[in-house]
Amino acid sequence: MMRRNLVLPAPGVLEIVEEQLPEVPEGGLLLETLVTGLSAGTELAFVKGDHPGLRSRLDSNLGLFLPDAAGTAYPVRRLGYMEVARVAESRTAAFSEGDVLAGAYGHATAHVADPLNEHLVLLGDDLDPLLGVFVAHLGPICANGLLHAAAEATGGQVRSLADGVDGRQVLVTGAGPIGLLTALFARSLGAGEVAVADSDPRRRRLAEELGFLALDLNDDPGRLLKTRWRHGPADRGADVVFQCRGRPEALHTALRAARPQGTIIDLAFYTSGADTVRLGEEFHHNGLNLRCAQISRVPRGLAGHWDRARLSAETVRLLRSHGDVIRKHLVTDVVPYEDAPRLMREVSLRERHVLTAVFAVAPAYL
Repeated sequence: MMRRNLVLPAPGVLEIVEEQLPEVPEGGLLLETLVTGLSAGTELAFVKGDHPGLRSRLDSNLGLFLPDAAGTAYPVRRLGYMEVARVAESRTAAFSEGDVLAGAYGHATAHVADPLNEHLVLLGDDLDPLLGVFVAHLGPICANGLLHAAAEATGGQVRSLADGVDGRQVLVTGAGPIGLLTALFARSLGAGEVAVADSDPRRRRLAEELGFLALDLNDDPGRLLKTRWRHGPADRGADVVFQCRGRPEALHTALRAARPQGTIIDLAFYTSGADTVRLGEEFHHNGLNLRCAQISRVPRGLAGHWDRARLSAETVRLLRSHGDVIRKHLVTDVVPYEDAPRLMREVSLRERHVLTAVFAVAPAYL
């Protein structure tokens, strides 16, 4: 059994190569990819060569990044975590041939999966497989941000993702796929008003088309929002900010916009660090709370109730209620799988702008 796989032999070099697949073991699945989505932030950091993991490695016991004595991480043989596939062969009663699953195994045309150790989500017939690219990983990143906000608001007694945003004033910094999905989550869960700030006018127009208050990240949104959102004397600004842009200026904007003792939930990935963030001003004087909402962990004490499967289920619920809007506005490019190297190079060189690009392995999805 053979598959094609998108690999990165060196920075800026993308190739599709033929690879041998192992036999499907007892309990395993053979998946044939239908579509695979591009995560422009994390993946392009490898393409451009500025991913922190290329210079250091995380010691999981110490929780520290240490210099990587092994040298270069290239070739990178697995890129991507937004796959939708059909089960071509099943050696377990848990899944049937023909089932459509969301997974996270990289930009490959086929995959031998282990259901006991991989996060696989069965998609219903009522969900467009193109939307399924958000289900296994990217959507749960956003849902986990909402979960962190809920934990902060309730002291950990979370009953619903709405607990952190219902009736509250919400700012999202960054209008990429994560920012816009997070904004849609917040609005669907009852937020009082949702503002979205971005420095790119194309993305601000998109946020406005989606019905959000669209603000220029470079035009001091905090001042506007603290005029617009009043809670009481000397108490103005966003109840909660979801920081979804991996730039220090976006984090600085988030800090300026939050109300005193407000919470910033940080979903961003700072590939170049955030050396210019100023913590001696609003962060210090307004007593702000900054929480990192990494997908690898949920708030302390909630793992038993809010696992990855539940975050995926929350994502599917959002896709079912807002699928038409998400398909129209967030999936900006659908191209044949063979065009993936070219598109990724163009995006990494800023020659092309995409929000979510999908590579179609099955021609029916073009």
